[in-house]
Amino acid sequence: MVNTNPIPAALSPTARAPYRWLQLALGVICMAMVANLQYGWTLFVAPMDSAHHWGKTAIQVAFTIFVVTETWLVPVEGYLVDRLGPRPVVFVGGLLVGTAWILNAFVDTLPMLYVAQAIGGIGAGAVYGTCVGNALKWFPDRRGLAAGLTAAGFGMGSALTILPISAIIKEDGYQTAFLYFGLAQGAVVVLMALLLAAPREHEVAKITPAAAQDERRHYAPREVLRAPVFWVMYAMFVMMAAGGLMATAQLGPIAKDFHIADVPVSLLGITLPALAFALSIDRVLNGLTRPFFGWVSDQLGRENTMFIAFAIEAVGIYLLSHFGQDPVFFVILSGAVFFAWGEIYSLFPATCGDTFGAKYASTNAGLLYTAKGTAALLVPLSSVLQQSSGGWHTVFLVSAALNLLASIMALAVLKPMRKRFMARCRLQVSDTGVRDADLPRAGVASQARMTPASGLAGPMQLQAQQESTASRDNGLFRPHSV
Repeated sequence: MVNTNPIPAALSPTARAPYRWLQLALGVICMAMVANLQYGWTLFVAPMDSAHHWGKTAIQVAFTIFVVTETWLVPVEGYLVDRLGPRPVVFVGGLLVGTAWILNAFVDTLPMLYVAQAIGGIGAGAVYGTCVGNALKWFPDRRGLAAGLTAAGFGMGSALTILPISAIIKEDGYQTAFLYFGLAQGAVVVLMALLLAAPREHEVAKITPAAAQDERRHYAPREVLRAPVFWVMYAMFVMMAAGGLMATAQLGPIAKDFHIADVPVSLLGITLPALAFALSIDRVLNGLTRPFFGWVSDQLGRENTMFIAFAIEAVGIYLLSHFGQDPVFFVILSGAVFFAWGEIYSLFPATCGDTFGAKYASTNAGLLYTAKGTAALLVPLSSVLQQSSGGWHTVFLVSAALNLLASIMALAVLKPMRKRFMARCRLQVSDTGVRDADLPRAGVASQARMTPASGLAGPMQLQAQQESTASRDNGLFRPHSV
């Protein structure tokens, strides 16, 4: 039984369309509250090492555990969202997020630190997957913008808290920062969860009738995993995530090897060391790019926007390899790289929602999001390439090549494949009248609708249509009961 956390009648979106914007805002706030678990982690590494002498490498294993649990469990959390609604999943996620940082404040062994980070990863994944999936459901007409704004909360959420966390660590120790922000962030997520709700299909249809009418069948996760178009998107996501991470995750070592990390750079009246300047730009542009390119994709189309953004990323990385030793160009080009990379967290979820429908959007987007975890496992190869080649030039070339390949695939492979896939979806819906992925159960209702008052014409018509649909199925995708 599906429970979507029904909305109070007074706040029903059938009466007030702006309610969906409130839901979007709640999701952005929740995302901002879990952003520090990833983007604020770097502030705690050195203080923890100084206090316990565990070694930075051992401490960073905890971060790897966080990333793995945050990404690979999102499909499971999305499954729960699609069946229970967003409220209980985000509520539990908030409790786990708060618990993780509170535990971090008191742990005195590495195994306990690893356990705490695993808890935090599960909680952050629950919040991330739920908020993105809920945005896709509420905005069938603006999926790119909605997914981009939601993802921007995660990309930029730590920008306002970096300085306060740094100040507390300096004055009172990292344990106090973990405790205070763990309590605050967890409490905010729990409170926001109480207001979250998923839309009913008829409610979205009244808000955006044109977009709702254009919705194709709603594909269940098992069906999605059998669709080749999903794996094309997955491969492109891995290429972009790995290619970008190879360049961006190693920005500190690159700047130091270029001997420009501490060279002052003045731009727009601001003077900062080159590395600090580049990292500051990362926080801003990595967030702004998500709603920007999401909005662009709503206007130009998903694949066209992918081609543009991925190509910019490839060119930016290539130029960074040639001109990055100049501190000014290092800051500017790294900013371009960050801006053209973060949009993957809005374009791919939006494309997934367009292709497979809204009903199982949280689970399906979660399946695609695991590509981030797959890409993270490939990032250490950049250090191997750097050591074997004696420099960063090979790393940059490989990263640029992956981005360029993904850019070409967007137009040459994904666009025509998705067009054929969605055309077949329309035929299935028009022939059977079925929009849900569960054809056998829905077929009963469909048969009842098509059966006329006079006898047996309806069942015969349904059988003929099913045979017609089966004859057109070329084997790329076969619906089944879930």
